[in-house]
Amino acid sequence: MSGAARIVARLHELNGVSDDEAGLTRLTLSPAHKRAVGMVSGWMQEAGLATRLDGAATLVGRQEGLKPNAKTLLLGSHIDSVRNGGMYDGPLGIVIAIEALDRLRARGVKLPFAVEVLAFGDEEGVRFSTSLTGSRAVAGVFDEACLETRDAAGVSRRQALEAFGCDPSSIAQEARDPAGVLGYLEVHIEQGPVLEARGLPLGIVTAINGASRGEIVITGAAGHSGTLPMNMRRDAAAAGAEIVLAVEEIGAGKPDLVATIGRFEIRNSAVNVVPGNATLSVDVRSSRDEDRAAAVEEIAARVQEIALRRSVKARMAINYDMPAAPCDSGMMGRLDHALKRGGHEAFRLPSGAGHDAMSFRDRMPHAMLFVRCRGGVSHRPDEFASEADIASALAVLEDFIETFGAEA
Repeated sequence: MSGAARIVARLHELNGVSDDEAGLTRLTLSPAHKRAVGMVSGWMQEAGLATRLDGAATLVGRQEGLKPNAKTLLLGSHIDSVRNGGMYDGPLGIVIAIEALDRLRARGVKLPFAVEVLAFGDEEGVRFSTSLTGSRAVAGVFDEACLETRDAAGVSRRQALEAFGCDPSSIAQEARDPAGVLGYLEVHIEQGPVLEARGLPLGIVTAINGASRGEIVITGAAGHSGTLPMNMRRDAAAAGAEIVLAVEEIGAGKPDLVATIGRFEIRNSAVNVVPGNATLSVDVRSSRDEDRAAAVEEIAARVQEIALRRSVKARMAINYDMPAAPCDSGMMGRLDHALKRGGHEAFRLPSGAGHDAMSFRDRMPHAMLFVRCRGGVSHRPDEFASEADIASALAVLEDFIETFGAEA
């Protein structure tokens, strides 16, 4: 069996580890997450890695380097999923890293540095209101306040970690000293259509887009749809609809900028009632923080202009603001060379989705290698990356690690 075929077979096996029989749902610290840790731990050990589960429920597989007190190269991704998700998002980066190290070992390649494969358990943020706790712990930016966040059943993250067999009090000790880390590399499906549109199997990520998220609350006046004249209405839904189009227009205004209204809610709605209220979510992303900040400011101004003209009140509040995470130029350069040696175009693109790699911003070098996914589809059961593209990614990753070792 080829390395890529073994990766695909393992991804299918892992896809069967779910808390929901109808599809793949593997939330952080769930029974399925526990079973997945056991499965992946076995694969790590088969590849000669020493394994442990850290205080934040990250599975760590470590291979020591030839040099004493050697620096460490970090590889990995996340093992959790969204509800009814796909099998490549996250696990691909873990399984491909294990396979690359196993292939190097089989060829007798001795690396002067240590390598850790990290299977983070909390990237998606579905169960609790906070996410990226595993990668944040490794980066040394873990916020202990998130231990008290609770899921829908009222279980705190601290309680869930303890039930999982972890010691939350040890999380601070997981922070890696940046001086002892060579960098973090994550292989991930693109989750978008760019590579497929360009006919390319792989791409080098330039930056993980920053994101601003919040809520727009519109207050108008409800009324009878048959008796309230059109020119006397304070229709919150109509104002919201205009805001949706304004956000779309602003999002299309600059390259690498996107802006989305993903949720539009009207309370107490009825077919014969002019809506008196509307609540909209807003999500703005860009690889350039200044463009994102300018877009948020412009959206806020347009919201107020629309509200004034339509005689409604509107309040916009941003409750999440994550800066962009530019990838390390040196690691991108190494990927560039590995791609070209493999006969691939070294195409670069930003990541519109968030990833564990963004936790390492300003802490240590990080980079990402994207793998083409069919139709740009992700977070769905029909998420798919071909075995051929995975084979290309495996060859590039193996070359990246081996060359890194030769130059270290």
